[in-house]
Amino acid sequence: MSAHNLPEATFARTVLGSGPGLVLAHGAGSSVNNTYGPILDGLAAQHTVVGVDYPGSGDTPRATAPLDIDEVADQLVAAALAEGLETFALHGYSLGGPVAIRAAARHPERVTALVLTATMARPNNQQALTVRVWGKLAATGDRRLVSEFLFPHALSSQAIEAMPAEQLEEVIAYAAADIADGTPEHADLVSRIDVRDDLAGIRVPTLVISTTADHLAPPALHRELAENIPGAELAEIPTGHLPMVERPEEWQKLITDFLAKHGA
Repeated sequence: MSAHNLPEATFARTVLGSGPGLVLAHGAGSSVNNTYGPILDGLAAQHTVVGVDYPGSGDTPRATAPLDIDEVADQLVAAALAEGLETFALHGYSLGGPVAIRAAARHPERVTALVLTATMARPNNQQALTVRVWGKLAATGDRRLVSEFLFPHALSSQAIEAMPAEQLEEVIAYAAADIADGTPEHADLVSRIDVRDDLAGIRVPTLVISTTADHLAPPALHRELAENIPGAELAEIPTGHLPMVERPEEWQKLITDFLAKHGA
């Protein structure tokens, strides 16, 4: 049994598919559907997929206090157990990476494998400064401005330049409409995260997927994870911070092939 008691599962959750468990931790300012939407059906074809929306995302009410990574990680595990998954693989994207790492550290008896995409153990100076401005902009409530700020950081230069101006404007407007109300709290949590002490204790097969044209979570942070989690594998996708936009099929294949290889 885990040394950490689990709370009642109160975060809104998404459940799809059947088969071995796969629990998803989404990115900041987003939700399960907005982070994983293009690959959800593909993941659910082979797994029982469970994901929770953080406070201020999806149908989970916005927090009235700063978010705590232990609470978010425990809610992730509690949701899986509420859906009948005694053990499961974990995938964490961006902010969801350290959430998944903390969940694996606090509840190691539950976790069979770990996949981490476009993420970090802690923000470096470049990311911390970007996230600080992002959080301040989100607090103004001007979603259009937040979207305009994020796109040059989140997409690769190639993806941005390949879009005609009219298409780029449409994409920015579409993304603005989906920005989570809880983005200021999510950004604040990113700025405070540091799970480096958890890395050496990870004892399950781990894949770190590095988005090599990522300006928001630079690839050096991905390599730091792979170098400090025992036995971790590193795979690369030539994309910015949004593989679900630029290369969803390749991203999905890396995840499902790794889990299949390790029986997760």
